Amino acid sequence: MPILALSNVSKRFGALTVANAVSFELRQGEALGIIGPNGAGKSTLFNLITGNIAVDAGTITFDGRDVTRLPPMQRCFAGVGRSFQIPQPFEKLTVFENLLVAGAFGARKTEAEVGDRCAEILVETGLIDRANHPAGGLSLLQRKRLELARALATEPRLLLLDEIAGGLTEGECGMLVDTIRAIHKGGMSIIWIEHVLHALNSVVERLLVLNFGKVIGMGAPDPVMASREVREIYLGIEV
Repeated sequence: MPILALSNVSKRFGALTVANAVSFELRQGEALGIIGPNGAGKSTLFNLITGNIAVDAGTITFDGRDVTRLPPMQRCFAGVGRSFQIPQPFEKLTVFENLLVAGAFGARKTEAEVGDRCAEILVETGLIDRANHPAGGLSLLQRKRLELARALATEPRLLLLDEIAGGLTEGECGMLVDTIRAIHKGGMSIIWIEHVLHALNSVVERLLVLNFGKVIGMGAPDPVMASREVREIYLGIEV
């Protein structure tokens, strides 16, 4: 049974179609990358999966359960965690306190009950030395790591990463990719939206390509990127 399945999921805003009968499945423990030009509907697709935007048609199934009409909070409790393109931590709280808030909410436990796990996540994400520092003073890489750490603190079974490598230097990107790869090897199911293709392709097993809300390609990274339609639409290359 797939951990996530979308069947003919559609969404329109007036005349603009942002999701056009999108269907795919994610296997337990798989990492799927989503690519496409700006405005293709990638972040909207995440919002449909998390419930931040309601679908107009189609169904979303998580772990065998129809979650199509569940609110975001219930999907988080079910095990769907996500990061956002622009990190927005609680800047006056420490890094550790940020994780306590996320962990207590997502796991529906007390801060005391999630404290040990939050400390483990700080080690996993390379933030343990910043644990007692205010989040407002973090560098961009550290903020990206905190965004990842907060998502992990909610105890997800599916992790959605939205352009988490964006804006980083080559070296910073490499360090973050190493962290994500280790999390995935630990068994985490991941869907990752990213424009930094070499980072994405070093982790994911499959790519899904969106254009104007429609799936135009899906499969192993190399064949997908070699296809004529993907090269013309995504890379802007006339073949």
